[in-house]
Amino acid sequence: MLFPPPLTPGCAVRVVAPSSPFDVRLVRRGLDWLAERYQVRFDRSIFSAEGYLAGSDEQRFRQLEAALIEPELRAVLCARGGYGASRYAHKLDWSQLRRTPRWLVGFSDVTALHVEVAKLGVASLHGCNVTALGSGDARTRSALVATLESPQSARVFDELETLVPGTAAGPLFGGNLAMLHACAAAGRLQLPERCVLFIEEIGERPYRLDRMLTTLIVGGHLAPAAAVVVGELVACEPKTKGVEVNELLAQRLGELGVPVACGLPVGHGLRNEPVVLGAPARLSAHPRDAKLELGHH
Repeated sequence: MLFPPPLTPGCAVRVVAPSSPFDVRLVRRGLDWLAERYQVRFDRSIFSAEGYLAGSDEQRFRQLEAALIEPELRAVLCARGGYGASRYAHKLDWSQLRRTPRWLVGFSDVTALHVEVAKLGVASLHGCNVTALGSGDARTRSALVATLESPQSARVFDELETLVPGTAAGPLFGGNLAMLHACAAAGRLQLPERCVLFIEEIGERPYRLDRMLTTLIVGGHLAPAAAVVVGELVACEPKTKGVEVNELLAQRLGELGVPVACGLPVGHGLRNEPVVLGAPARLSAHPRDAKLELGHH
């Protein structure tokens, strides 16, 4: 796994808008906060809006294409998720990242971009978008900086709940479930072999979670996973009496024959911990408790 160089105070970072438009006030606040520590670059075109997209596909493509090769850049941070990255992600020359590695930072719709980066064997950062930096608290901001400046540091998430017991280790990978499902449908999803997969979601009812998981499982897309960790599932409860989400997860993911845990504070919840995709990960899921260890311990 190729890890881009860590960030240092004063280094150059670029903000792009690969998906949907955003709250300009929040992004400007996020840009100002980033500028207190780094040399922040952005093109005014990031403030474009065409319906539910932050500008045309060509415009957003060119933004990201330039950011992948820009000299001396340490990170590319996404303004917001939403929708739109998958419309052009497959057209980009991602091989540039192996020649000039830099951190891709974001989550939600940005999962489509993380999928492409992972296929190169390059690490990236699943973490808050710039919009969230504009609205986030000091803890959110400091966690992102700490991870970007020390991406290989060891971390432990020890308040997880076991759904299927067992222990497994491998590179961490994952993101938004709907985006992983969409990438699989487009023929773009290729999980790292023996990975520890995490998923998160917002606003999808249990039957829709079931449908996406079933499609991924039956299609063989999750076969490379050595373990699964479930992150935040925001507003995914059943509207009426029905299958509880954890029951559904244990049932569907249990078919993989790998350890499964839930409760990872990653995703669309109030707490969205930054995690390095590609980092060594170990899930220990015991009957009474579970923990996820990241980095070298």
